[in-house]
Amino acid sequence: MTPRGRTPGTVLITGISGRFGRLLTRHLHRTHPVVGIDRRPFPEAPRDVVLHRADIRSRRAEDVFRTTPIETVIHLNVMHNPREMGAAAHRFNLVGTRHILELCERHGVHKLIVLSTANLYGASPDTMRYLAEDAPLLEGARSSLGRDLVELDMLCSSFFWQHPEVETVILRPVHLVGSVQNAPSNYLRLPKVPILMGFDPLVQVIHEDDVVQALRLTLTPGAKGVFNVAGPPAVPLRTLLALFGKRTVAVPHVVLEPLVKRMWRSGLWSFPPDQLDHLKFSCMVDDARIRRELGYTPTRSLEDIVTLLR
Repeated sequence: MTPRGRTPGTVLITGISGRFGRLLTRHLHRTHPVVGIDRRPFPEAPRDVVLHRADIRSRRAEDVFRTTPIETVIHLNVMHNPREMGAAAHRFNLVGTRHILELCERHGVHKLIVLSTANLYGASPDTMRYLAEDAPLLEGARSSLGRDLVELDMLCSSFFWQHPEVETVILRPVHLVGSVQNAPSNYLRLPKVPILMGFDPLVQVIHEDDVVQALRLTLTPGAKGVFNVAGPPAVPLRTLLALFGKRTVAVPHVVLEPLVKRMWRSGLWSFPPDQLDHLKFSCMVDDARIRRELGYTPTRSLEDIVTLLR
C-alpha cells in the first residue's frame, strides 16, 4: 500500500534491462506493479513484471502508454557510454526523452522520476563546496556526453515548470558505484590507479543500493523537484583509493592527459579522458533537501562500499 493507504499504481521503467534498471526492478516489483520498456532483453525479469521490447521513440512505446494505466514513469533509458556518443546517441537521448515527456503529458501520468547525475555541476577550481540543487550545470562545456546530459536535465526541469500537474522529480546522485559500468566504478576496478601529481580532491560516492532507496522515496506523493543525493561523507581521493587497497601511480597532468586520450582511443583504458577534471578538483553536493523532506539516510557506509566492491 502507498502512504495514502491505496493500492500502488503501475510504475513504468524505461531502460529496465540495464544493470541499474534490473536492480531497481528487483526491489520495486515487490511493492508495485512494474512495466518496462527497453530494446534489450531481460530474461531473468521477475514473473510479475511485464517487459515490452521497444525503442522509447517508437509508436510501440506509445501503445504501452495508451493500453496501460500508468501512474509513475521512472526514466532510466539514457545512453551514458562515452564510446557510443555521437549523432545517433544524441538523437536517442534527447528525442527519446522528449517523447517520454510528451507521453506523460498526453496520457495523464501522475509522476515522472528522471535519474540524472550530480556530475553535471562540473569539477573545476572555481566549484564551491556542497552545491545545492540550484547551482548551474557546467559539465556541458567539457564533453559531448556532458552536453547531452545537461540538455536532458534542463529539458526535464522545463517540463517540471510547464506541467505542474505531473509531479516531476530529477534525482542527481554523486559518483555511483556498484555493479554498474560507469567511469567511477571502472576507475576503482583498475589494478593500478593513476592519480594526478599535486592533486587530491574530496570525492563523494554512493552505492547503487542507496540510489535505489532514494528513487523509492521519491515515489512519495507530493515529492517533486530536483534532489541531490549523496552517500557517506566525502573523503580525499587518495584516502578512498587506500581504503580499496589500490596501488597508485602519481603522474603529472601534462603526461597523463595525452596518455589517457591515446589509451582511450585504442580501447586499452576504461576511464574517459573528459573525466580527468574529477581527479583534480572537487565537485561536492549538499543533499539536505532529500534528507529533510523525504527522510533519506544512506544505508551503505564507506566501509560497506569498500567491502562490497573489493
